[in-house]
Amino acid sequence: MESSRRALLLVAVAAMAIGLASASFRDNCDIKWNPENAAFSDDGHGLTMSLKSNSSGCLLQTKKQFIYGSVSTLIKLVPGNSAGTVTTYYTSSVGDDHDEIDFEFLGNETGQPYTLHTNVFADGVGKKEMQFVPWFDPTADFHAYTISWTPCMIVWYVDDVPIRVFRNYRDKGIAYPIKRPMFGYSSIWSAEDWATQGGRVKADWSKAPFVAGYRDMVLDVCPCDGADSCVYGCDGAFSHGGRQQNCAGLTDQQRAKMQEVQKTHRIYDYCVDYRDNKKPGPECSLPQY
Repeated sequence: MESSRRALLLVAVAAMAIGLASASFRDNCDIKWNPENAAFSDDGHGLTMSLKSNSSGCLLQTKKQFIYGSVSTLIKLVPGNSAGTVTTYYTSSVGDDHDEIDFEFLGNETGQPYTLHTNVFADGVGKKEMQFVPWFDPTADFHAYTISWTPCMIVWYVDDVPIRVFRNYRDKGIAYPIKRPMFGYSSIWSAEDWATQGGRVKADWSKAPFVAGYRDMVLDVCPCDGADSCVYGCDGAFSHGGRQQNCAGLTDQQRAKMQEVQKTHRIYDYCVDYRDNKKPGPECSLPQY
C-alpha cells in the first residue's frame, strides 16, 4: 500500500501544481465497447475494466478531443496469470493516417514480468517500439502512467520518471503528430496470438475475468470539438514541466533517471534491435533528450 500512496501523492501533487483536480472517469469518459464489463466507483474516480472471454473486453474513451497536453492515471494491472491479455493506455486520432501514442501492457504467466510496450504513430506510420520490464510489480498496487504530448516532444512517464522521449524533427522530414486531434483511451482485450511469448502461451480462461483497475485520471489538455476548434497554444500544451523544459529537453536529474531505466530495464529498442533487414529511422541518430 505504501507504493500506492506514493503514486497517488505524485498524481495529486502534479494536479495541484497545474491547478487541476483529478477528473471523474464517469463524467469525462464514455465506455465505447462492452460497457457491461466496466464498473465505476461510487465517486466516479475509480474504475475497473474486465476481460471475460477471448471475444469480450472493454474500451474507455475520453469525451473530449485535444491537440497537445498531458493525460495521466493510476493503473493496477491484471494480477496472477495474465498471459494472452493486453491492457492499454493511449491517445489516438480518428480516421486515415492516424496519430497515436501508446502504453501497452502485455500480460504473462504467473511469476513472469509484464512487458511495458511503447510506440508512436505519426501520419499513419508507426513501428517505433520501445519495450521495458517494470522495476516493480504493476499488479500489486497502483502506479502512475503519463503521456505528455507537446509541440516539442512526447514523453512517457511512469510514477513521474521519464522512460522515453520522442522529439519533434518534422523540419528534418520525420513525421510527428501536430495536426490531428486525439482522444484518450484505455482498454483490455485478448491478444492470445501474439501478446505472450509470441503467442506460444495462451490465456487460461478458467482464471477469467481478468480485471484491471484505474484511479484518479488527470487531464491537462488543449481541448477541441474538431480540428478547426482546437486551442493549439493553450497552457496544457506545456503543463508537465513547463514550456522551457519541454522545448529544451529533460532536466539533468530526469535524464539521469531515464538513462538508468533504459540501461537496466529496456528490453527492446527499434533504433538498435531493428528487424527484417530494415535500417533504423533517421531520428535514431538525432538527440532525443
